[in-house]
Amino acid sequence: MRSPKLAALELKRFGRGKLPRAALVAILLLPLLYGALYLYSFWDPYSRLDKIPVALVNEDRGATAGGKEIHAGDDITEGLLKSKTFEWHRVSDAEARAGVEDGTYYLSLTMPGDFSSRIASSSGDSPETGALRVRTNDANNYIVGSISRTVFAEVRSAASTKSSRTFLDKIFISFSDIHDATEKAAKGAADLKTGVDKAKKGSKSLSDGLTDAKAGSGDLAAGLKKLDKGAKDLENGSRKVANGTQTLADKVNGTADKVRPYLANNGKSIRDTARLVSDSAAAVQHNLDDLVRRAPLVRAAAHRADDDLARLHRELCVNAPATPVTVPGATPGTAPALGPEGCEKLRKASVSADDVATIADDVHELTKDDADDLKTLDARLTKLRKQADELAARAPHLDEDVENAIKKIDELNTGAQKVAKGADRLHTGISEAKAGSVSLDTGVGKLKKGAGALDGGLFKLADGSGTLATGLKDGVDQIPDYDKQDRDRRTEVMADPVKLASQSLHKAPNYGTGFAPYFIPLSLWVGAMVAYMIIQPLNRRALAAGGSAWRIALAGWLPVAAIGVLQVAALMSVLHWGLGLQMARAAGTIGFLALVTCCFAAIIQWLNARFGAAGRILVLAFLMLQLTSAGGTYPVQTSPAFFNAVHPFLPMSYVVEALRRLITGGGLGPVWQACAVLAAFTVGALALTALSARKKQVWTLDRLHPELSL
Repeated sequence: MRSPKLAALELKRFGRGKLPRAALVAILLLPLLYGALYLYSFWDPYSRLDKIPVALVNEDRGATAGGKEIHAGDDITEGLLKSKTFEWHRVSDAEARAGVEDGTYYLSLTMPGDFSSRIASSSGDSPETGALRVRTNDANNYIVGSISRTVFAEVRSAASTKSSRTFLDKIFISFSDIHDATEKAAKGAADLKTGVDKAKKGSKSLSDGLTDAKAGSGDLAAGLKKLDKGAKDLENGSRKVANGTQTLADKVNGTADKVRPYLANNGKSIRDTARLVSDSAAAVQHNLDDLVRRAPLVRAAAHRADDDLARLHRELCVNAPATPVTVPGATPGTAPALGPEGCEKLRKASVSADDVATIADDVHELTKDDADDLKTLDARLTKLRKQADELAARAPHLDEDVENAIKKIDELNTGAQKVAKGADRLHTGISEAKAGSVSLDTGVGKLKKGAGALDGGLFKLADGSGTLATGLKDGVDQIPDYDKQDRDRRTEVMADPVKLASQSLHKAPNYGTGFAPYFIPLSLWVGAMVAYMIIQPLNRRALAAGGSAWRIALAGWLPVAAIGVLQVAALMSVLHWGLGLQMARAAGTIGFLALVTCCFAAIIQWLNARFGAAGRILVLAFLMLQLTSAGGTYPVQTSPAFFNAVHPFLPMSYVVEALRRLITGGGLGPVWQACAVLAAFTVGALALTALSARKKQVWTLDRLHPELSL
């Protein structure tokens, strides 16, 4: 009899009564207990986290930073309540502690009292880290603790980002403030440059003015020097005339009784003396004329120098700042100050110039045509010359009018004494004016030198202020100035500079879909295992009849393989239409699972056929070995070395990997590899079963009386 007929006869056995039919239906639906029901129990647990009671404690007292109130605890609490991540219960810290301990709450989240103040400290001098306190109890549920750590990590990240955003926003505002302040500094430097340029022009004008003043003071000193020499000559000449007239008067008056004989005998000598007096008076008048001509010029130069120095002293020292550097905001066009030492020298020069001007006024008053002294002096000199000429003319006949001569000599002596005194005063005044003009010239020379140094210093200052203004302007261009929109955008980026751009190439929509490749083969293995509990792995009639070993092996395998295909159809129907499992390649998944159940049936058949009752225990052991090394939950690389070693040699390892590609998508390379491996396992298991069938055709006492029976 052929293998299909033997398989059909084996299945007909289950149609002879209600209990066998019920057993067959139970075998068909058994994978649903492991596959559909188990997956259904945790199909999408993360969507029901809002059913988990969690204690929420907000003890935050708030804080103030930058004039703004911060209530980070309230903000986080409000966000958590809106998010409905868990079933939040707002309680006190004591209630939360007790609830986590007795299992009322799975865990608790606490915002401490200084939470906001610690966050606000990030913008102060002593920044501190704000800490969220999480309390868990693995005695309640370990998985909830693991889930909470992931959820609260996101809460912490959001709170940190918000805190960083506040701190960074202040930094960007500070950038704008620095930009504005530097811009003002640049403008101030530009104003300084303008003021220094004006001061430079003023110092140039000052230097040029002092150069002219130096030339004028030099001319004044030279003129007064010449005038002093003339006044000295005038004084000496007038003194000689006065001495001569005095000597003459003394002789005449002292020897009046002897005059006539003397005059009679010395007429020629008297005539010569009178001519000498006339010539000396003419010389004095000549010098007096030169004095009259020069006096107005000297007076004008003295007053001009006095006015210039007084004006310079007033502008540079009285009305100007004490420091030698003009600052921004100074009155445009003002000259720079000379400093205390320069101002003192300028004041002394101004006083000397004023003294010289006063003396020049006196000389001018003395030399004016309408001045009584000089006019009288000139008249007396004229008269003296006239009298001397008359005396010279009348000398030979002096004895005839000695009385008149004596009288005229006395008058001449009186006039000569007055002229000598006036010449002496004139010489003294001009000498003082000469000394003042020398001091004035020296002071103006020092001022001119100082003005030159000031002009050079201001040139360097102008160059430096220009460099400063240019540098500050360049600095303004380099300092960012963000508006509110740009500042918000940059703050957002800096507060959370690294975002997780997660991209799942073939994302599983939920927890159950992700674990389906693991539980589906588990349920099919259990289905085949239970099927061989009620179906003989080897047909006893065929064994007794001495049929072909391969035919016997196929006859025992085909019924369970057929049942396995029906199990696949039932299981996948419930998973797809009942739970909503979506498969990237539905037809491929069904076809592959048919191959899987055929392979599992062949392996379980061989274990039962070869080892008998002990084979059923080996089937369970082999199942556990595959489950622990298939990498269905955690990557197999995270398992101990033993499981990594056996992983490549077990069929379920390839089944799990292939189902992941068929359900969620991806390359089909692992699928084709799994098909090849499963086909090899199937053929190999059937071959081993056939070998076992051949051995089973020989009956022994052990088979008639087995040591273990299940």
